[in-house]
Amino acid sequence: MQNKVKVAILISGRGSNMQKLIDACENSDFPAEIVIVGSNNHNALGLEYAKSKSIKTFILDHKNFSNYPNSREEFDKALHQEIIKYNVEIICLAGFMRLLSEWFVDKWHNKIINIHPSLLPDFKGANAVEDALKAGAKISGCTTHFVSHEMDAGPIIMQSQVDIDKDDNKDILSQKILAKEHEIYPLTLKKVCTKILEN
Repeated sequence: MQNKVKVAILISGRGSNMQKLIDACENSDFPAEIVIVGSNNHNALGLEYAKSKSIKTFILDHKNFSNYPNSREEFDKALHQEIIKYNVEIICLAGFMRLLSEWFVDKWHNKIINIHPSLLPDFKGANAVEDALKAGAKISGCTTHFVSHEMDAGPIIMQSQVDIDKDDNKDILSQKILAKEHEIYPLTLKKVCTKILEN
């Protein structure tokens, strides 16, 4: 019986959440295996970490597509072809700064996990931390969810909250939330992959 779910991670930057997922997967009891890390950015620092752990990597630069910047689906089809080489069952987005096309989301329905720095459905979008501060929110946190057509709106898997103190600025609150992200993303992957292996 297969006892590990094959996972791809997509990043655009340092990939700190990716590192936590890779580290979690090093535990022999963990139900997932990271088989590939991909990025749309040649300079993504996370690629070096993945390589240091002997994980295969690939770079797919969205600017290289003929219809850029209107090449979203073309890029996603190339991304799909790259990922399926590794028999991937689940995709984790870890700071992947690309909106995925409806074509890709349909192809990977309920198989793409994202992490977002707010307690969804509050504060969707790229400025979630700033938006929470501007709104005078007393709590924030992070959410893991399956990716759907609408941004930051797919089924919620896990959440973790932090208090917003009156002296918190964007940097302080971001760090508090990131610490919680590092806790719940591996737990989320474990939960999702355990369920896959049970079915």
